[in-house]
Amino acid sequence: MDVDDPSPLVGGGGADPPRIRRLEESVVNRIAAGEVIQRPSSAVKELIENSLDAGASTVSVTVKDGGLKLIQVSDDGHGIRFEDLPILCERHTTSKLSAYEDLQTIKSMGFRGEALASMTYVGHVTVTTITAGQLHGYRVSYKDGVMENEPKPCAAVKGSQIMVENLFYNMVARRKTLQNSNDDYPKIVDFISRFAVHHINVSFSCRKHGANRADVHSASTSSRLDAIRNVYGASVVRDLMEIEVSDDNAGDAVFKMDGYISNANYVAKKITMILFINDRLVDCTSLKRAIEFVYSATLPQASKPFIYMSINLPSEHVDVNIHPTKKEVSLLNQEHIIETIKNTIEEKLRSSNTTRIFQTQAVNPSALIQANTQKEKGTEVKITSGMKSQKTPVSQMVRTDPRDPSGRLHTYWHGQSSNLEKKSDLVSVRNVVRSRRNPKDACDLSSRHELLTEVDSHCHPGLLEVVKNCTYVGLADEVFALIQHNTRLYLVNVVNVSKELMYQQTLCRFGNFNAIQLSEPAPLRELLLMALKDDELMGDENDEEKLEIAEVNSDILKENAEMINEYFSIHIDKDGNLTRLPVVLDQYTPDMDRLPEFVLTMGNDVMWDDEKECFRTAAAAIGNFYALHPPILPNPSGSGIQLYKKNKDCMASGEHVDDTDEDDIDQELLAEAETAWSQREWTIQHVLFPSMRLFLKPPKSMATDGTFVQVASLEKLYKIFERC
Repeated sequence: MDVDDPSPLVGGGGADPPRIRRLEESVVNRIAAGEVIQRPSSAVKELIENSLDAGASTVSVTVKDGGLKLIQVSDDGHGIRFEDLPILCERHTTSKLSAYEDLQTIKSMGFRGEALASMTYVGHVTVTTITAGQLHGYRVSYKDGVMENEPKPCAAVKGSQIMVENLFYNMVARRKTLQNSNDDYPKIVDFISRFAVHHINVSFSCRKHGANRADVHSASTSSRLDAIRNVYGASVVRDLMEIEVSDDNAGDAVFKMDGYISNANYVAKKITMILFINDRLVDCTSLKRAIEFVYSATLPQASKPFIYMSINLPSEHVDVNIHPTKKEVSLLNQEHIIETIKNTIEEKLRSSNTTRIFQTQAVNPSALIQANTQKEKGTEVKITSGMKSQKTPVSQMVRTDPRDPSGRLHTYWHGQSSNLEKKSDLVSVRNVVRSRRNPKDACDLSSRHELLTEVDSHCHPGLLEVVKNCTYVGLADEVFALIQHNTRLYLVNVVNVSKELMYQQTLCRFGNFNAIQLSEPAPLRELLLMALKDDELMGDENDEEKLEIAEVNSDILKENAEMINEYFSIHIDKDGNLTRLPVVLDQYTPDMDRLPEFVLTMGNDVMWDDEKECFRTAAAAIGNFYALHPPILPNPSGSGIQLYKKNKDCMASGEHVDDTDEDDIDQELLAEAETAWSQREWTIQHVLFPSMRLFLKPPKSMATDGTFVQVASLEKLYKIFERC
């Protein structure tokens, strides 16, 4: 019977059966694309796997509106050949295999050649790439698997950048189910975090479009524990145990497994299981269920474990081609492998379960004594200690504890600073600072000890009490910060305080500095010339005189290079290049825009002839360089954004424009300024003030020079309110 000309049905009045038609290729491709790219996180996973297959050592991901508006993945891999660009996004084009038999030994994560093609059928894809040896890169856009235009030459960095815009623009139902743009971003962050833990030789970063700080930022490291610490935090690493399983003598079930599992002290509401099989990120429901069963006998009912596992098997024992998104694989002798891993974990937990840590709550002893007394006597008894207990007056109640963050302004802000709060770990910063509290004395020079004695003798005891027990509130402006001590509120000059702290730390770490290695040696002569050109006092000097001054100061620094390297870890090589700077405060790097000024100060203002004055002036120069000055770029907040307009005509004429068009703003410069100012604010709160509480001995001059200014007192405020 011909399909196109069906015969009438025999013996009945039923309707004709529907005709079978061959679907158009575009419809077939779109249906297949919806199966491969199920969500924005699926596209990110496919693109990251392509980057890893390309041998990338750095992978950067930018996401907008949960990936619906924009997904941008950049890497420094080997790039894409120019001649391969025309077929790059066609279905089933790949460089990973050429015959079906290659699947038996496949080691790459991609192999079907469907991911990029699928993205072009449900989004707008733009590829920018450059290969080794090319003078320039190429950029080309794709739609429905084909190029929209010829590749255009463009500037590019090593590797590839793939940008997917307006994902699911032509799939209304799919897009409606993903309307909440925040739904998929946590999944994207989770994927990248898992890749960062496993691929420790690759640097990963992930941020929202326009955000100043990355939500995931992991540098390449040689330690798996360091990778877990960078991504999931030190509290997770503290409760992890290393585990290894090897089954080489089991005939067909040859496999090796290594990883880290949490011990009985780990507490979490949700299981975290990171599973890689032959370096492929996958899920295994049966293995996960078996591990949860083992932990159920050890952990409380509401707690879940943390698991990282890397399983390696012969390639021919793994079938990778069983799932459209490759999230699952099939293993030979899977039941035996799961049983072996389960038994090993059970044994490991049993051997490490000798000690347990339980959270306790302090009991009020007075209330306990009173309760026991009432139980024994059946009467109300007042507890006295030789004098009447008085209730603290309301006007003298301290509202915050210096260790409690609830008094800080950042607690009540849910905007830009909340992203910084998520990534900060103040406890770890304080621990690092405390570890450097008593550095070993490498130099017993009397001049250095005299300077330290001067710091102690000039310390103001009242300000020292304020500094040691203050609570950081927030920044008042570009220079001043607010702190609270007991019932008083103070304005603190951040620049002056940080300058004094860096000076004192320079003397304390004298001869015992860690070093910051500059990425490229900086010639002293060029730095000095830059400083002289920026110096307003040198405005009338001609270039020859400035060059002569630069030569003189450069010679002075080279003559004393050995001494400043030994005492201050400022290294100048034989060619007159600055290569290293000291670490004055852990977790902090100075503003390198002020490096020329610092070099000029070291050459011009340090008293090299007298030992004590040499140490004092050099430490003062270092303190001024490392102080937290406002960034060079103007603050873009508020009306300051007008300074970043590309068109300066309005500014020159004095016109004020309320509505600033984004196209008129230099976005690159604005982003750089926003990053600099937000980083300074984060450093003030999380590095400067914790270090200040531990190390700073405020001199008496700070009580009178405006560094510390009391702006409010609770007792006086109550008196004012009582008059009203």
